[in-house]
Amino acid sequence: MLVQSYKTGDTVSMKLTSGEEIVARLTEEKADSWIVHKPLTLMQGPQGLVLGQWMITSDPLQDINIPKSNVMVITKTLEDHAKRYIEATTGIKT
Repeated sequence: MLVQSYKTGDTVSMKLTSGEEIVARLTEEKADSWIVHKPLTLMQGPQGLVLGQWMITSDPLQDINIPKSNVMVITKTLEDHAKRYIEATTGIKT
């Protein structure tokens, strides 16, 4: 049985086959890929983990198509981390 814990518009966490973990807003789910908005990755900062731009050379406002074959796990992001993602991408503190 397939259990889906996320929906379009949610902040989701993805573990990629490359080992990277990204946090993004899920824009659309297609048969073979997910479309995400403003994907960020976990990075080591001076005072611990921070969210940073996943693809440094890409337009940060462009939606990204991630093939499902490159994703090991996708799940809704924990509320505390989702709030940090919203703050990092919009400047709004929730």
